[in-house]
Amino acid sequence: MHAIVPPYLLARLAAAPAERFPHAVAAARATLAVPRAYAPMRAHLDLSVDGDALVVSAAPDPDRLISDAQNREELPGTPARAEGAAPTGDAAVDEAYDGLGATFTLLWDAFERVGLDGRSGALAATVHYGRAYDNAFWDGERMVFGDGDGEVFAGFTRSLSVIAHELGHGVIESAGGLDYSGQSGALNESIADVFGALTDQHHRGQTADAATWLIGAEIFTDAVTGSALRSLAAPGTAYDDDVLGKDPQPSHMRDFVETSGDNGGVHINSGIPNKAFHLVATALGGYAWERAGRIWYLTLTAGSLSPTATFAQFATATADTAAREYGEDSEEAVAVRTAWASVGVVEDARTR
Repeated sequence: MHAIVPPYLLARLAAAPAERFPHAVAAARATLAVPRAYAPMRAHLDLSVDGDALVVSAAPDPDRLISDAQNREELPGTPARAEGAAPTGDAAVDEAYDGLGATFTLLWDAFERVGLDGRSGALAATVHYGRAYDNAFWDGERMVFGDGDGEVFAGFTRSLSVIAHELGHGVIESAGGLDYSGQSGALNESIADVFGALTDQHHRGQTADAATWLIGAEIFTDAVTGSALRSLAAPGTAYDDDVLGKDPQPSHMRDFVETSGDNGGVHINSGIPNKAFHLVATALGGYAWERAGRIWYLTLTAGSLSPTATFAQFATATADTAAREYGEDSEEAVAVRTAWASVGVVEDARTR
């Protein structure tokens, strides 16, 4: 299930003594107990007839609908803000509306992709899901946001990188998908993190060198010792808290975590391809979505990536994309090969 807060983090909070965060501990336990249905995303085509010609409409306009679950665990909830409507004054509704729009803009401006499936601008989200629900997730059809417990998690619509990460799962699924376990699942999480970071940077107009590369920087309260859920620049350093523990992400294959939890460590080992992308983006400089992001996006959407792809297979695929698009000995191709060697996925930067 594609949720932004890993199960091991919620489990750690749920098992903590209740004295420090009585509301948060109860909220984490309740969040873990809520079942979440998942419906695979359905492809959507807007077709019309112009004389004898069949026309596929791909106008780059979002079609957002934000609904309000009114603290119930029922979807989709009551419509709260439709496309073009004025702000409501409800922070979660308006933040979700703006975040969906910013993600749509990144996909179009950077990759000329119309929405999650490449064909439709329809984007749906539900806010105020459950009571003190400590997560946000993509259910195959819409974004769903909890409000957080107020003691550890401050709310999930506050973070554009969280919104874009979860919508990134929709792009990945539409492109053919990556099985959500083991290395392919970690790639799934990593690519979603890449979409999250790129959307945040695009919205802020930041270059790769100026960006923080943090995912979820806004969702912790000040009571937490940490800056975010994850860091692409420095996996393993996003938080180090006496209740939540230390960020467990590795940045190199020598520290790859073998675990049966978290679907084989999908939120943990994603730190390795995350670091590889950060190395490519900072080596190339400028805006990360222009070259590094384009290489990752083209690799994902080429149609040749196996759903069970390993890190090494994805590394080869990105190197092939860079060589094809920019040249075998180009700055881009060298940066990709060097990055994957630097994180130990391939043994030598010249390995193809």
